[in-house]
Amino acid sequence: MSDDNKLIVERKKKLQELSKLSKLYPNSFKKNNSTEELRKLYEEKSKEELEQEKSIFSLCGRLLTIRKMGNSSFANLHDESGKLQLFLSKNGTGKDMYKLLDHTDLGDIVGVKGIIFKTKTGELTINVSEYVILSKSLRPLPEKYHGLSDVEIKYRQRYIDLMISEESRKVFSDRIKIVSEIRKYFEKEKYLEVETPMMHPIAGGAAAKPFITHHNSLDMNLFLRIAPELYLKRLIIGGFEKVFEINRSFRNEGLSVKHNPEFTMIEFYAAYENYNYLMDLIEKLIKSLINALNLDNKFDYQDYKIDTQNPFEKINFHDSIIRYCDGVDEKNINNYSALEKYCESNKIEVTIKGSLYKTQLDIFEKIVESKLINPTFVTEYPTAVSPLSRRLDSNPEVVERFELFIAGREIANGFSELNDPSDQAQRFSEQLENDDEQMNYDADFITAMEYGMPPTAGAGIGIDRLVMLLTNSASIRDVLFFPLMKPKN
Repeated sequence: MSDDNKLIVERKKKLQELSKLSKLYPNSFKKNNSTEELRKLYEEKSKEELEQEKSIFSLCGRLLTIRKMGNSSFANLHDESGKLQLFLSKNGTGKDMYKLLDHTDLGDIVGVKGIIFKTKTGELTINVSEYVILSKSLRPLPEKYHGLSDVEIKYRQRYIDLMISEESRKVFSDRIKIVSEIRKYFEKEKYLEVETPMMHPIAGGAAAKPFITHHNSLDMNLFLRIAPELYLKRLIIGGFEKVFEINRSFRNEGLSVKHNPEFTMIEFYAAYENYNYLMDLIEKLIKSLINALNLDNKFDYQDYKIDTQNPFEKINFHDSIIRYCDGVDEKNINNYSALEKYCESNKIEVTIKGSLYKTQLDIFEKIVESKLINPTFVTEYPTAVSPLSRRLDSNPEVVERFELFIAGREIANGFSELNDPSDQAQRFSEQLENDDEQMNYDADFITAMEYGMPPTAGAGIGIDRLVMLLTNSASIRDVLFFPLMKPKN
Protein backbone atom coordinates (compact mmCIF):
# COMPACT_ATOMS: atom_id res chain seq x y z
CA MET A 1 0.00 0.00 0.00
CA SER A 2 1.36 3.43 -0.95
CA ASP A 3 1.99 6.12 1.68
CA ASP A 4 -0.91 8.16 0.32
CA ASN A 5 -3.28 5.19 0.55
CA LYS A 6 -2.17 4.55 4.13
CA LEU A 7 -2.94 8.17 5.00
CA ILE A 8 -6.37 7.90 3.36
CA VAL A 9 -7.13 4.82 5.48
CA GLU A 10 -6.01 6.66 8.62
CA ARG A 11 -8.17 9.67 7.78
CA LYS A 12 -11.20 7.49 7.15
CA LYS A 13 -10.70 5.93 10.59
CA LYS A 14 -10.64 9.42 12.08
CA LEU A 15 -13.90 10.16 10.30
CA GLN A 16 -15.47 7.07 11.84
CA GLU A 17 -14.25 8.07 15.29
CA LEU A 18 -15.47 11.61 14.71
CA SER A 19 -18.99 10.28 14.09
CA LYS A 20 -19.12 9.22 17.76
CA LEU A 21 -18.25 12.73 18.93
CA SER A 22 -20.25 15.02 16.63
CA LYS A 23 -22.57 15.12 13.64
CA LEU A 24 -20.76 14.45 10.37
CA TYR A 25 -20.95 17.06 7.59
CA PRO A 26 -23.13 19.55 9.50
CA ASN A 27 -24.76 22.39 7.58
CA SER A 28 -25.99 24.60 10.41
CA PHE A 29 -22.86 26.61 11.28
CA LYS A 30 -23.34 30.28 10.37
CA LYS A 31 -20.40 32.22 8.92
CA ASN A 32 -20.65 35.97 9.60
CA ASN A 33 -17.11 37.19 8.90
CA SER A 34 -14.16 36.80 6.52
CA THR A 35 -10.44 36.88 7.21
CA GLU A 36 -10.04 39.92 4.95
CA GLU A 37 -12.78 41.80 6.80
CA LEU A 38 -11.15 41.18 10.20
CA ARG A 39 -7.71 42.14 8.94
CA LYS A 40 -9.03 45.43 7.55
CA LEU A 41 -10.77 46.22 10.84
CA TYR A 42 -8.11 45.15 13.32
CA GLU A 43 -4.68 44.72 11.66
CA GLU A 44 -3.57 48.24 12.61
CA LYS A 45 -4.97 48.19 16.16
CA SER A 46 -2.62 47.66 19.08
CA LYS A 47 -2.64 44.64 21.38
CA GLU A 48 -4.03 46.83 24.16
CA GLU A 49 -6.86 48.17 21.98
CA LEU A 50 -7.88 44.63 21.04
CA GLU A 51 -8.09 43.64 24.69
CA GLN A 52 -11.17 45.91 24.87
CA GLU A 53 -12.81 44.15 21.86
CA LYS A 54 -15.30 41.55 23.13
CA SER A 55 -17.23 40.84 19.90
CA ILE A 56 -17.63 37.20 18.89
CA PHE A 57 -16.69 36.50 15.28
CA SER A 58 -17.50 33.40 13.24
CA LEU A 59 -15.34 32.17 10.37
CA CYS A 60 -15.27 29.14 8.07
CA GLY A 61 -12.39 27.83 6.03
CA ARG A 62 -9.74 25.20 5.43
CA LEU A 63 -6.96 24.43 7.92
CA LEU A 64 -3.60 24.32 6.16
CA THR A 65 -1.29 24.40 9.20
CA ILE A 66 -1.78 22.96 12.70
CA ARG A 67 0.73 23.22 15.56
CA LYS A 68 -0.34 21.18 18.59
CA MET A 69 1.25 21.94 21.98
CA GLY A 70 -0.56 19.78 24.53
CA ASN A 71 -3.41 21.75 26.06
CA SER A 72 -3.25 24.50 23.41
CA SER A 73 -2.71 24.69 19.66
CA PHE A 74 -2.28 27.17 16.83
CA ALA A 75 -3.65 26.75 13.30
CA ASN A 76 -4.07 28.82 10.16
CA LEU A 77 -7.56 29.10 8.69
CA HIS A 78 -7.76 29.95 4.96
CA ASP A 79 -10.92 31.27 3.30
CA GLU A 80 -11.52 32.86 -0.09
CA SER A 81 -10.15 36.23 1.01
CA GLY A 82 -7.00 35.18 2.87
CA LYS A 83 -5.87 33.54 6.09
CA LEU A 84 -6.00 34.15 9.85
CA GLN A 85 -4.36 32.46 12.80
CA LEU A 86 -6.45 30.48 15.31
CA PHE A 87 -5.63 29.78 18.95
CA LEU A 88 -7.38 26.79 20.51
CA SER A 89 -7.11 25.61 24.11
CA LYS A 90 -8.93 23.28 26.48
CA ASN A 91 -9.86 26.27 28.61
CA GLY A 92 -11.25 28.19 25.62
CA THR A 93 -13.29 25.47 23.92
CA GLY A 94 -13.82 22.98 26.69
CA LYS A 95 -12.30 19.52 26.93
CA ASP A 96 -14.73 17.72 24.59
CA MET A 97 -14.55 20.28 21.79
CA TYR A 98 -10.76 20.52 22.06
CA LYS A 99 -10.61 16.75 21.59
CA LEU A 100 -11.89 17.28 18.03
CA LEU A 101 -8.38 18.46 17.16
CA ASP A 102 -7.22 14.84 17.54
CA HIS A 103 -9.48 14.01 14.59
CA THR A 104 -8.45 17.06 12.53
CA ASP A 105 -6.07 16.85 9.56
CA LEU A 106 -4.54 19.39 7.22
CA GLY A 107 -7.13 20.27 4.61
CA ASP A 108 -10.17 19.83 6.85
CA ILE A 109 -12.86 22.50 6.56
CA VAL A 110 -13.91 23.94 9.92
CA GLY A 111 -16.08 26.57 11.52
CA VAL A 112 -14.85 28.63 14.46
CA LYS A 113 -16.19 31.31 16.78
CA GLY A 114 -14.21 33.50 19.14
CA ILE A 115 -12.86 36.90 20.07
CA ILE A 116 -9.92 38.58 18.35
CA PHE A 117 -6.57 39.42 19.91
CA LYS A 118 -2.89 39.81 19.09
CA THR A 119 -0.15 37.45 20.24
CA LYS A 120 3.13 38.60 21.78
CA THR A 121 4.62 38.68 18.30
CA GLY A 122 1.77 40.90 17.04
CA GLU A 123 -0.03 38.21 15.02
CA LEU A 124 -3.77 38.83 14.64
CA THR A 125 -5.50 35.75 16.04
CA ILE A 126 -8.91 34.34 16.92
CA ASN A 127 -9.18 32.91 20.43
CA VAL A 128 -11.52 30.04 19.59
CA SER A 129 -14.45 29.32 21.89
CA GLU A 130 -16.39 27.09 19.47
CA TYR A 131 -14.87 24.62 16.98
CA VAL A 132 -16.73 22.49 14.44
CA ILE A 133 -15.40 20.16 11.73
CA LEU A 134 -17.62 20.83 8.72
CA SER A 135 -15.98 18.54 6.18
CA LYS A 136 -13.13 16.02 6.36
CA SER A 137 -10.28 16.00 3.87
CA LEU A 138 -9.86 12.29 3.25
CA ARG A 139 -6.93 12.77 0.89
CA PRO A 140 -3.63 14.32 2.02
CA LEU A 141 -2.59 17.58 0.39
CA PRO A 142 0.74 17.67 -1.53
CA GLU A 143 3.66 18.35 0.79
CA LYS A 144 5.71 20.13 -1.86
CA TYR A 145 4.52 22.35 -4.65
CA HIS A 146 7.21 22.72 -7.25
CA GLY A 147 8.61 20.73 -10.13
CA LEU A 148 7.15 18.84 -13.07
CA SER A 149 4.84 16.54 -11.12
CA ASP A 150 3.29 19.52 -9.38
CA VAL A 151 2.62 21.24 -12.72
CA GLU A 152 0.50 18.20 -13.57
CA ILE A 153 -1.41 18.63 -10.29
CA LYS A 154 -1.75 22.35 -10.92
CA TYR A 155 -3.54 21.89 -14.25
CA ARG A 156 -5.34 18.56 -13.74
CA GLN A 157 -6.51 19.24 -10.20
CA ARG A 158 -6.97 22.99 -10.17
CA TYR A 159 -8.91 22.77 -6.91
CA ILE A 160 -5.72 21.66 -5.12
CA ASP A 161 -3.76 24.47 -6.75
CA LEU A 162 -6.35 27.00 -5.58
CA MET A 163 -6.37 25.55 -2.05
CA ILE A 164 -2.69 26.01 -1.43
CA SER A 165 -1.32 28.58 -3.88
CA GLU A 166 -1.98 32.23 -3.07
CA GLU A 167 -0.27 33.14 -6.35
CA SER A 168 -2.76 31.12 -8.41
CA ARG A 169 -5.72 32.54 -6.51
CA LYS A 170 -4.37 36.03 -7.22
CA VAL A 171 -4.09 35.28 -10.96
CA PHE A 172 -7.69 34.12 -11.14
CA SER A 173 -8.94 36.98 -8.98
CA ASP A 174 -7.23 39.32 -11.44
CA ARG A 175 -8.80 37.46 -14.37
CA ILE A 176 -12.25 37.91 -12.87
CA LYS A 177 -11.53 41.59 -12.32
CA ILE A 178 -10.23 42.04 -15.89
CA VAL A 179 -13.40 40.54 -17.39
CA SER A 180 -15.54 42.68 -15.11
CA GLU A 181 -13.62 45.85 -16.04
CA ILE A 182 -13.89 45.04 -19.76
CA ARG A 183 -17.65 44.71 -19.42
CA LYS A 184 -17.90 48.00 -17.52
CA TYR A 185 -15.72 49.74 -20.12
CA PHE A 186 -17.93 48.78 -23.05
CA GLU A 187 -21.12 49.52 -21.17
CA LYS A 188 -19.72 52.98 -20.39
CA GLU A 189 -19.06 53.40 -24.13
CA LYS A 190 -22.79 52.70 -24.71
CA TYR A 191 -22.33 49.20 -26.13
CA LEU A 192 -25.07 46.61 -25.56
CA GLU A 193 -24.05 43.16 -24.37
CA VAL A 194 -25.66 40.44 -26.50
CA GLU A 195 -25.64 36.66 -26.85
CA THR A 196 -25.34 34.77 -30.12
CA PRO A 197 -25.47 31.01 -30.88
CA MET A 198 -22.62 28.71 -29.90
CA MET A 199 -23.77 25.99 -32.34
CA HIS A 200 -23.65 27.08 -35.98
CA PRO A 201 -25.08 25.38 -39.07
CA ILE A 202 -22.06 26.76 -41.01
CA ALA A 203 -18.56 27.09 -39.58
CA GLY A 204 -17.89 30.76 -40.24
CA GLY A 205 -16.47 34.02 -38.96
CA ALA A 206 -12.84 32.89 -39.18
CA ALA A 207 -10.62 30.49 -41.09
CA ALA A 208 -10.12 27.67 -38.60
CA LYS A 209 -10.90 23.98 -38.20
CA PRO A 210 -14.17 23.54 -36.26
CA PHE A 211 -15.44 20.99 -33.76
CA ILE A 212 -18.38 19.10 -35.23
CA THR A 213 -21.39 17.80 -33.32
CA HIS A 214 -24.69 16.26 -34.43
CA HIS A 215 -28.28 17.25 -33.67
CA ASN A 216 -30.23 13.99 -33.50
CA SER A 217 -33.75 15.35 -33.85
CA LEU A 218 -32.94 17.44 -36.92
CA ASP A 219 -30.41 14.87 -38.18
CA MET A 220 -27.90 17.58 -39.03
CA ASN A 221 -24.32 18.41 -38.21
CA LEU A 222 -23.59 21.59 -36.25
CA PHE A 223 -20.29 23.34 -35.59
CA LEU A 224 -19.13 24.77 -32.28
CA ARG A 225 -18.57 28.49 -32.68
CA ILE A 226 -15.25 29.50 -34.25
CA ALA A 227 -16.16 33.16 -33.82
CA PRO A 228 -19.39 35.12 -33.26
CA GLU A 229 -18.54 37.68 -35.95
CA LEU A 230 -21.18 37.02 -38.60
CA TYR A 231 -24.02 36.87 -36.06
CA LEU A 232 -22.92 40.11 -34.42
CA LYS A 233 -22.86 41.79 -37.84
CA ARG A 234 -26.41 40.57 -38.42
CA LEU A 235 -27.39 42.53 -35.30
CA ILE A 236 -25.74 45.65 -36.73
CA ILE A 237 -27.74 45.11 -39.93
CA GLY A 238 -30.86 44.73 -37.77
CA GLY A 239 -30.40 48.19 -36.26
CA PHE A 240 -28.27 47.81 -33.11
CA GLU A 241 -25.44 50.32 -33.49
CA LYS A 242 -23.03 49.16 -30.77
CA VAL A 243 -22.87 45.54 -29.57
CA PHE A 244 -20.36 43.32 -27.78
CA GLU A 245 -20.21 39.69 -26.68
CA ILE A 246 -17.80 38.13 -24.19
CA ASN A 247 -17.85 34.69 -25.74
CA ARG A 248 -16.47 31.19 -25.57
CA SER A 249 -15.23 29.99 -28.95
CA PHE A 250 -13.75 26.70 -30.13
CA ARG A 251 -11.08 25.80 -32.67
CA ASN A 252 -10.04 22.22 -33.35
CA GLU A 253 -6.35 22.97 -33.35
CA GLY A 254 -3.23 22.18 -31.34
CA LEU A 255 -2.30 22.92 -27.74
CA SER A 256 0.50 25.33 -26.87
CA VAL A 257 1.45 27.94 -24.29
CA LYS A 258 -0.81 30.40 -26.17
CA HIS A 259 -3.51 28.09 -27.59
CA ASN A 260 -6.34 26.17 -25.96
CA PRO A 261 -9.10 24.67 -28.15
CA GLU A 262 -11.72 26.40 -25.99
CA PHE A 263 -10.98 30.06 -25.34
CA THR A 264 -12.55 33.37 -24.32
CA MET A 265 -12.60 36.57 -26.31
CA ILE A 266 -14.62 39.72 -26.65
CA GLU A 267 -15.92 40.81 -30.04
CA PHE A 268 -17.48 44.24 -30.48
CA TYR A 269 -18.98 46.18 -33.39
CA ALA A 270 -19.88 49.83 -33.87
CA ALA A 271 -21.85 51.24 -36.79
CA TYR A 272 -20.62 54.42 -38.50
CA GLU A 273 -17.05 53.97 -37.24
CA ASN A 274 -13.79 52.75 -38.83
CA TYR A 275 -10.62 50.92 -37.83
CA ASN A 276 -8.91 54.07 -36.52
CA TYR A 277 -11.70 54.41 -33.96
CA LEU A 278 -11.10 50.80 -32.90
CA MET A 279 -7.38 51.28 -32.34
CA ASP A 280 -8.05 54.28 -30.13
CA LEU A 281 -10.75 52.39 -28.20
CA ILE A 282 -8.53 49.33 -27.60
CA GLU A 283 -5.54 51.39 -26.50
CA LYS A 284 -7.70 53.22 -23.95
CA LEU A 285 -9.16 49.90 -22.75
CA ILE A 286 -5.78 48.31 -22.13
CA LYS A 287 -4.48 51.38 -20.31
CA SER A 288 -7.62 51.42 -18.15
CA LEU A 289 -7.06 47.73 -17.24
CA ILE A 290 -3.45 48.46 -16.28
CA ASN A 291 -4.73 51.21 -14.00
CA ALA A 292 -7.47 48.99 -12.51
CA LEU A 293 -4.88 46.32 -11.61
CA ASN A 294 -2.55 48.95 -10.11
CA LEU A 295 0.20 48.08 -12.58
CA ASP A 296 2.87 50.57 -13.57
CA ASN A 297 2.89 51.98 -17.12
CA LYS A 298 6.11 49.99 -17.51
CA PHE A 299 5.59 46.47 -16.25
CA ASP A 300 7.34 43.10 -16.53
CA TYR A 301 6.07 40.28 -18.67
CA GLN A 302 8.39 37.27 -18.43
CA ASP A 303 11.72 38.45 -19.92
CA TYR A 304 10.29 41.68 -21.33
CA LYS A 305 9.74 45.15 -19.96
CA ILE A 306 6.47 46.37 -21.52
CA ASP A 307 6.15 50.12 -21.95
CA THR A 308 2.58 51.40 -22.31
CA GLN A 309 3.29 54.96 -21.27
CA ASN A 310 3.55 56.33 -24.81
CA PRO A 311 0.92 56.10 -27.55
CA PHE A 312 0.91 52.62 -29.10
CA GLU A 313 3.04 52.43 -32.24
CA LYS A 314 1.39 52.01 -35.64
CA ILE A 315 3.19 50.48 -38.63
CA ASN A 316 1.73 49.03 -41.80
CA PHE A 317 2.14 45.37 -42.67
CA HIS A 318 4.63 45.77 -45.53
CA ASP A 319 6.79 48.29 -43.65
CA SER A 320 6.99 45.96 -40.64
CA ILE A 321 8.46 43.21 -42.83
CA ILE A 322 10.96 45.62 -44.37
CA ARG A 323 11.97 46.93 -40.94
CA TYR A 324 12.55 43.57 -39.26
CA CYS A 325 13.66 41.30 -42.12
CA ASP A 326 17.18 41.84 -43.42
CA GLY A 327 17.15 41.19 -47.14
CA VAL A 328 13.59 42.39 -47.76
CA ASP A 329 13.21 45.97 -48.99
CA GLU A 330 10.82 48.18 -50.91
CA LYS A 331 12.06 46.77 -54.21
CA ASN A 332 11.37 43.11 -53.49
CA ILE A 333 8.56 43.16 -50.90
CA ASN A 334 6.08 42.39 -53.69
CA ASN A 335 8.38 40.02 -55.64
CA TYR A 336 7.32 36.42 -55.01
CA SER A 337 10.57 34.87 -56.30
CA ALA A 338 12.66 37.07 -54.02
CA LEU A 339 10.48 36.30 -51.01
CA GLU A 340 10.58 32.57 -51.77
CA LYS A 341 14.38 32.70 -51.76
CA TYR A 342 14.28 34.65 -48.48
CA CYS A 343 12.10 31.91 -46.98
CA GLU A 344 14.48 29.19 -48.15
CA SER A 345 17.51 30.94 -46.63
CA ASN A 346 15.67 31.56 -43.34
CA LYS A 347 14.03 28.10 -43.11
CA ILE A 348 10.50 29.51 -43.35
CA GLU A 349 7.90 27.10 -44.69
CA VAL A 350 5.92 28.56 -47.59
CA THR A 351 2.39 27.37 -46.88
CA ILE A 352 0.95 28.13 -50.34
CA LYS A 353 3.37 27.93 -53.26
CA GLY A 354 2.93 30.80 -55.70
CA SER A 355 0.91 33.01 -53.33
CA LEU A 356 2.68 36.35 -52.84
CA TYR A 357 0.41 37.59 -50.05
CA LYS A 358 0.35 34.33 -48.12
CA THR A 359 4.16 34.18 -48.34
CA GLN A 360 4.36 37.70 -46.95
CA LEU A 361 2.15 36.52 -44.09
CA ASP A 362 4.41 33.46 -43.54
CA ILE A 363 7.43 35.77 -43.21
CA PHE A 364 5.56 38.15 -40.93
CA GLU A 365 4.40 35.38 -38.59
CA LYS A 366 7.81 33.68 -38.46
CA ILE A 367 10.10 36.72 -38.19
CA VAL A 368 8.24 39.92 -37.37
CA GLU A 369 5.68 38.95 -34.69
CA SER A 370 8.27 37.92 -32.09
CA LYS A 371 9.98 41.32 -32.39
CA LEU A 372 6.88 43.36 -31.58
CA ILE A 373 7.40 43.69 -27.83
CA ASN A 374 5.91 47.07 -26.91
CA PRO A 375 2.27 47.57 -27.98
CA THR A 376 2.20 47.85 -31.77
CA PHE A 377 -0.70 48.09 -34.20
CA VAL A 378 0.24 46.48 -37.51
CA THR A 379 -2.10 47.91 -40.15
CA GLU A 380 -3.15 47.55 -43.80
CA TYR A 381 -2.94 43.81 -44.34
CA PRO A 382 -3.24 42.31 -47.86
CA THR A 383 -6.82 41.96 -49.05
CA ALA A 384 -6.13 38.34 -50.06
CA VAL A 385 -5.66 37.27 -46.42
CA SER A 386 -8.45 39.47 -44.99
CA PRO A 387 -11.75 38.23 -46.49
CA LEU A 388 -14.08 40.18 -44.18
CA SER A 389 -12.31 43.55 -44.23
CA ARG A 390 -13.05 46.70 -46.21
CA ARG A 391 -10.55 47.61 -48.93
CA LEU A 392 -8.47 50.77 -48.54
CA ASP A 393 -9.86 53.46 -50.87
CA SER A 394 -6.39 54.47 -52.05
CA ASN A 395 -5.16 50.90 -52.59
CA PRO A 396 -7.64 48.02 -53.10
CA GLU A 397 -4.83 45.47 -52.65
CA VAL A 398 -4.82 46.15 -48.88
CA VAL A 399 -7.57 46.55 -46.30
CA GLU A 400 -8.45 48.80 -43.36
CA ARG A 401 -7.33 46.20 -40.84
CA PHE A 402 -4.98 46.02 -37.85
CA GLU A 403 -3.63 43.49 -35.40
CA LEU A 404 -2.31 44.53 -32.00
CA PHE A 405 0.85 42.79 -30.80
CA ILE A 406 2.34 42.94 -27.32
CA ALA A 407 5.26 40.80 -26.08
CA GLY A 408 5.43 39.15 -29.50
CA ARG A 409 1.84 37.89 -29.43
CA GLU A 410 -1.33 38.90 -31.16
CA ILE A 411 -3.75 40.40 -28.64
CA ALA A 412 -6.44 41.91 -30.90
CA ASN A 413 -7.60 41.86 -34.50
CA GLY A 414 -9.95 44.42 -36.01
CA PHE A 415 -11.00 46.18 -39.17
CA SER A 416 -13.42 48.38 -40.99
CA GLU A 417 -16.04 45.84 -41.99
CA LEU A 418 -16.71 44.94 -45.59
CA ASN A 419 -20.34 45.99 -46.18
CA ASP A 420 -20.53 45.47 -49.95
CA PRO A 421 -22.47 42.18 -50.41
CA SER A 422 -21.14 41.58 -53.95
CA ASP A 423 -17.53 41.99 -52.86
CA GLN A 424 -18.17 39.80 -49.80
CA ALA A 425 -19.72 37.03 -51.93
CA GLN A 426 -16.72 37.12 -54.25
CA ARG A 427 -14.27 36.98 -51.31
CA PHE A 428 -16.09 33.97 -49.83
CA SER A 429 -15.86 32.22 -53.22
CA GLU A 430 -12.14 32.98 -53.55
CA GLN A 431 -11.55 31.54 -50.08
CA LEU A 432 -13.32 28.29 -51.00
CA GLU A 433 -10.89 27.82 -53.90
CA ASN A 434 -8.03 27.68 -51.39
CA ASP A 435 -8.18 24.61 -49.14
CA ASP A 436 -5.38 25.89 -46.89
CA GLU A 437 -7.18 29.08 -45.92
CA GLN A 438 -10.83 28.20 -46.16
CA MET A 439 -13.74 30.24 -44.88
CA ASN A 440 -17.14 28.77 -45.68
CA TYR A 441 -19.59 30.61 -47.89
CA ASP A 442 -22.47 31.86 -45.73
CA ALA A 443 -25.34 32.58 -48.12
CA ASP A 444 -27.67 33.73 -45.33
CA PHE A 445 -25.13 36.34 -44.24
CA ILE A 446 -24.88 37.62 -47.83
CA THR A 447 -28.69 37.85 -47.89
CA ALA A 448 -28.59 39.87 -44.65
CA MET A 449 -25.99 42.21 -46.14
CA GLU A 450 -28.20 42.76 -49.18
CA TYR A 451 -30.74 44.47 -46.91
CA GLY A 452 -28.09 47.12 -46.25
CA MET A 453 -25.25 47.08 -43.72
CA PRO A 454 -24.06 50.45 -42.40
CA PRO A 455 -20.36 51.34 -42.40
CA THR A 456 -19.09 49.39 -39.39
CA ALA A 457 -15.93 48.75 -37.40
CA GLY A 458 -15.42 45.54 -35.47
CA ALA A 459 -12.68 43.84 -33.47
CA GLY A 460 -11.91 40.87 -31.27
CA ILE A 461 -9.59 40.72 -28.25
CA GLY A 462 -8.25 37.44 -26.87
CA ILE A 463 -9.11 37.68 -23.18
CA ASP A 464 -6.97 34.68 -22.18
CA ARG A 465 -3.85 36.20 -23.77
CA LEU A 466 -4.64 39.60 -22.31
CA VAL A 467 -4.91 38.03 -18.85
CA MET A 468 -1.59 36.25 -19.43
CA LEU A 469 0.03 39.58 -20.20
CA LEU A 470 -1.45 41.49 -17.26
CA THR A 471 -0.75 38.73 -14.70
CA ASN A 472 2.73 37.86 -15.99
CA SER A 473 1.66 34.27 -16.72
CA ALA A 474 3.88 32.22 -19.04
CA SER A 475 1.21 29.81 -20.32
CA ILE A 476 -2.45 30.07 -21.24
CA ARG A 477 -2.97 27.09 -18.91
CA ASP A 478 -2.02 29.33 -15.99
CA VAL A 479 -5.03 31.60 -16.63
CA LEU A 480 -7.68 28.95 -17.39
CA PHE A 481 -9.34 27.30 -14.43
CA PHE A 482 -9.60 24.00 -16.28
CA PRO A 483 -7.36 23.82 -19.40
CA LEU A 484 -7.75 20.90 -21.77
CA MET A 485 -5.27 18.12 -20.93
CA LYS A 486 -4.22 14.92 -22.63
CA PRO A 487 -5.55 11.81 -20.90
CA LYS A 488 -3.34 10.92 -17.95
CA ASN A 489 -2.78 7.36 -19.18
